[in-house]
Amino acid sequence: MKSFFKNVLANIVAIVILCAVFFFFFIIMLVFSAMGNDKSVVVKKDSVLTINLKTNIIDSPTEEQGSLFNINDQNKSVLIYDAIEAINKAKTDDKIKGISIEADDLNAGITQIDDLRNAIADFKKSGKFVYAYGNGVSQAAYYLGSVADQYYLNPSGMIELKGLATEVTFLKDFADKYGIGIEVIRHGKFKSAVEPFLRNDISPENKEQLSTLLNDIWKNTSSKMAVSRKIDTAQFRTVVDSLYGMIPELGLKYKLADKLIQKTEYDELIKSKLNLKEKDKLNKISLGKYIASYSEDEKSGDKVAVLYASGSINGGDNYNDIHAETYIKYIKELQENDKVKAVVFRINSPGGSANASDEILFELQQLKKKKPLIVSFGDYAASGGYYIAMAADKIYSEPNTLTGSIGVFGVIPYFKDIANKNGVRSDIVSTNANSQYYSSLNGVTPYGVSLITRSVEGTYKRFVHFVTQNRKKTFDQIDNVGGGRVWSGTRAKQIGLVDELGTLNDAVKFAAQKAGLKSYAISSYPKKMTPFEQIFKDLNEDDISAKVIKNKIGKANYEIMQQIIEERKLQSEVKMEMPYQIKIN
Repeated sequence: MKSFFKNVLANIVAIVILCAVFFFFFIIMLVFSAMGNDKSVVVKKDSVLTINLKTNIIDSPTEEQGSLFNINDQNKSVLIYDAIEAINKAKTDDKIKGISIEADDLNAGITQIDDLRNAIADFKKSGKFVYAYGNGVSQAAYYLGSVADQYYLNPSGMIELKGLATEVTFLKDFADKYGIGIEVIRHGKFKSAVEPFLRNDISPENKEQLSTLLNDIWKNTSSKMAVSRKIDTAQFRTVVDSLYGMIPELGLKYKLADKLIQKTEYDELIKSKLNLKEKDKLNKISLGKYIASYSEDEKSGDKVAVLYASGSINGGDNYNDIHAETYIKYIKELQENDKVKAVVFRINSPGGSANASDEILFELQQLKKKKPLIVSFGDYAASGGYYIAMAADKIYSEPNTLTGSIGVFGVIPYFKDIANKNGVRSDIVSTNANSQYYSSLNGVTPYGVSLITRSVEGTYKRFVHFVTQNRKKTFDQIDNVGGGRVWSGTRAKQIGLVDELGTLNDAVKFAAQKAGLKSYAISSYPKKMTPFEQIFKDLNEDDISAKVIKNKIGKANYEIMQQIIEERKLQSEVKMEMPYQIKIN
C-alpha cells in the first residue's frame, strides 16, 4: 500500500512538472512570436500591394479576435482606416507598382468594401495597374475585384453574382406549439425585431422597408460593378438573374472576367507587366505588412482621436462590443486629454440596451461641450447605434450604412402553458400589489403590461427628443421617418438623418479642420490589445468555451445561436435594437 501511494504521488508530481514545463515553453513561444511580429518590414522595389484571403478588414480594435486558438494571426487584422491610408500612400510610393486583389471571399462589411473599392479606384488615377484573380469568388469579393483593370478567373472557377435577398425566420408557431408565451411591447410599426414572435410571415411594413433597403444597396453596388466591367445595365441584370457567373465560360462571354488562367499564369503575367526576368522573384506585400513598414509610434503634439464603437450596446464593463461603463471611461479620458483637440466617434452598431445607450449619449454630450465631436457611421448605426450619435456636431454616413431604426421594444417570455402541461404550477405570496408583476411561469400582470408600455413610449419620446435637437426638426418630422424604420445612408441623407455621405477618413479630416489643426496625429481608442493581453483575456472558462464553439460552427452561425439562447436578449429590459444584419455574400 505504501508503494502504491508513492507511485500515485510520483505520477502527480510528474504531471505537475510536465504542465509547468509546457506552460513555460508556451510563454517562451508567445514571446518569440511577439518579437517576430515586431520586426520591421522593408518594402522592396517593384512590389505589388496584395489584398488576399489573409486580409481581415475590421472596423474597430475590439473586433480583433486574438486568442489561444490563433496565436499566429496577430497581424492579419487591419483597421479600415489604416487600409485606406495604406492605399492612398501606395499611390505615390515609387516602390509599389500596382495592386493585386486575390480574395475569393472577403471578411469585411458592406461599407468597408465600399471604402476599399473607392480608394482603389482613386489609386488607379496614378497610372499604376490594378489586377484581380479569383477561383470560387463570393459576391462581396467580386464587388471589390471588379474595380480592377483586368479580372482573371480560374478555368474551373466561378463568380457567385446573384443579387441580394433576406430570409426572416418566424417563431410564433414554435412558441405556441411548446407553450411558450411571449409578451411584446413596441413603438413603431417598422420595429420588426419582435415580428418573429408575433407573426408567421413578413408584415407589409417590414416587407416595404426591406425591399427599399435591399434595392438601395443593390442599386449602388450593381451600378458600380456594371460601370467597371463596361456592361450595359440591362445586360448586367440579365447576367445576375441568370447566374452566368457560376459557369466560367459564361462569365468570360458576358464580360465578368477578361481571361481564364491558372494562378501561376496570373503571377507570370504580373511579372511580365513589371518587366521582371523569369528568375526574378515577384515581390508581393500584404496590406498589414505594408502598414507596418511605415507606421510609427504616436507622435507628440495635437491629436484627433478616433473612438471606435463596434457591436451591440450593453451595460457593464467589457472590452468587446460597446459596454456603457467601459465607454464612459474612454469618453472621460478623451475629455480630459488636452492633447486631443477633436474626437471622431466611429459607430458600427445595431443598438441594444436603451439604458446603456442613454448613459453613453450623456457622456458624449459633456465631451462635445469641450471639443469638436464628429460622428462617422460604418455598416450599422441603427436604434441605439443611431441614438448615441445624437451628440455630434456633424454626422457622416456611408451610402450603404443601415441607418435610423428610431424605435423601441420590449420582449418578455413566459412558460405557463408548457409548465402546466407538464404538471408544474405556482402560487404567489407577496407583500405589495405588484411585488410579482412578472413571473417566468405566469407572465406579466395587466398592470405590468401597462407600466412597461409606458416605459417603451417614454423611451421612444426621449429618443425622438434627442433626434429633434440634433437634426433640428420637429417631433412629427422625425416620427414620420422613425417608427423603427431602417434606411440606407443615401436615403438617410435625403431625409435629414445625417449630414454628409463620406468615409471615416473624411470625418477625421473635417474634425481636424473644425479644431483648426494644420498638422496632427491620429490616436485610436480603445487601444489595441497586445498579444499577451488578448491571450490572457481568454483564460476564462466561458470565453474559452465560446471560442471553441465559434471556431467549430463559424462566426455567423455562432451569432445566430447567441440570439436564440442568450438570456439577456429576452429580458424585460427596454431595447433599442435593429432586428437583422445585411451582408453582401
